[in-house]
Amino acid sequence: MSCLGKTFRYRVSFKDKSFTSYSIDRPQEYLSERALDRRAKQGLKIDSTDIPVSKVYINKITEQGGKVLLTSKWNNTALVETPDKTTADEFLKNSFVENVKLVWVSPEVEPFRNKDRKKEVTNEWSKTDEYYGVAAEQIRIHHGDSLHSAGYRGKGMHIAVIDAGFYNVDKMKFFKKLNILGTKDFVNPNSDIYAEHNHGLKVLSCMAVNIPNVMVGTAPEASYWLLRSEDNDTEQPAEEDYWAAAIEFADSVGVDVVNTSLGYYSFDNPEYNYEYRNLDGYTSLMSASASMAAKKGILVVCSAGNSGASSWKKITPPGDAVDIITVGAINTEGLNAEFSSIGNTSDGRIKPDVMAVGFRSSIAGTNGGTSFGNGTSFSCPIFCGLVTCLWQACPWLTVKELIDIVHRSSDRYDYPDNIFGYGVTDIWKAYKLGMEMKK
Repeated sequence: MSCLGKTFRYRVSFKDKSFTSYSIDRPQEYLSERALDRRAKQGLKIDSTDIPVSKVYINKITEQGGKVLLTSKWNNTALVETPDKTTADEFLKNSFVENVKLVWVSPEVEPFRNKDRKKEVTNEWSKTDEYYGVAAEQIRIHHGDSLHSAGYRGKGMHIAVIDAGFYNVDKMKFFKKLNILGTKDFVNPNSDIYAEHNHGLKVLSCMAVNIPNVMVGTAPEASYWLLRSEDNDTEQPAEEDYWAAAIEFADSVGVDVVNTSLGYYSFDNPEYNYEYRNLDGYTSLMSASASMAAKKGILVVCSAGNSGASSWKKITPPGDAVDIITVGAINTEGLNAEFSSIGNTSDGRIKPDVMAVGFRSSIAGTNGGTSFGNGTSFSCPIFCGLVTCLWQACPWLTVKELIDIVHRSSDRYDYPDNIFGYGVTDIWKAYKLGMEMKK
């Protein structure tokens, strides 16, 4: 490990988007055809939040000594790196700057990365007589096998996985047939995303592995964007800025569904910690961005969090976002996992939305074989893959309609609570409801 000089990152919030060269009448300049088609299909209009952050403002911040790392057009912010705190004070002198918040201080040491990571991969596994292999129970509890048997396995759907890193995915036979649309690292653009943390590998495997009789995921024929926003070396608010940039990128390239098994309520500096009253869907930058993604026609599926047995207990942002699906954890018997975070939101919305297997979930291990893991990090993608297949089957549904039929097809719909939400979804029942709504 080598020592590093201190640098600082600030979230600079702008008052408006004046002097922009972009227009809502020319959205093809900043949104892909696929992104525009998704909006059109759901009757969603382009508005000022789609317009990129003003380049004039970005140039001024740069002139004042800031290095602009990324921007968020939905939140009208920029993440700016500076060598000292006095430089950030200059930003506040601009009439167009609303606020400047310190969100990251560089760590004392450079974290270790394993250069011999590929040697860990053995790609060894055992076959079973079961088509889904080790993943059978976590799929069948939702009758996901019925949806797959009807031909809906995610083909043509684009899923963005926003996570911490996708360790060794590039060397695993599990993912050899996988259609990876692209990768992007918002924490460190120069990193090898396959050398970073293994959390994203495990999350991805719940949906994407497609080796019959070994392990088959919940959306084995979908296409995937692998995006990194989690900095596993520190816990600082800048990670929300990385995530906001990642989901806006996902929007721009036309993603249908976003899986995020991430959440934040406490940071290295307790001054930034959230309180229960902040769980309103908009206070957290991530929650505000997730709520906005829903308005752009993206289905966001988020883990509830693993704080159920801790003093916090509650869901973690962005799990409180509006019009997203937040997933808690059960075992294969349908019993609540004690670590699964509970709701509701501070404004009284039911959370979590639904439950999926997050206790002894079948996942890929770092050696390229099968393994098990605990956490809503895994119940989330297990369910995300199934609801993606549901949307493939019923493409006429809007995000809100999709969430509604998921709720209505869950076993506690008539008596939801703050532990199970609406309960365990019968995805085949949801499919039949969706077919009844065909326009």
